[in-house]
Amino acid sequence: MTASRNLIVFSALNGAMAIGLGAFAAHGAGPQVKTLLSTGAHYQLSHAVFAFACALWTSGGNLARLAGWLGAAGGLIFCLALALVALLSLSAMGAVAPVGGLLMIAGWLCLAFAAFRS
Repeated sequence: MTASRNLIVFSALNGAMAIGLGAFAAHGAGPQVKTLLSTGAHYQLSHAVFAFACALWTSGGNLARLAGWLGAAGGLIFCLALALVALLSLSAMGAVAPVGGLLMIAGWLCLAFAAFRS
């Protein structure tokens, strides 16, 4: 598999997970966890689309793919951290969520740099 194809597969799985988590938040979660799950699903889904776009941007080169991986990994980490806080009351995972946020920000900055260079 090529690097772009791997990123597309990862972003598609992220998107599927985000939809499932968002649906659970809307229809099966209690009111106290609904906000955390919805927020995590939102960021995960938006960064799955971000990663997909980065994988398709062939003229962006390795830097665009790196941006996609950073965004997708950050979205997954952020979402999982919020889900663990919400569903299992693992409050320590609240300290992990900012790591995902930083990766997402790094992905966007990397994409901006890739666009500037091309």
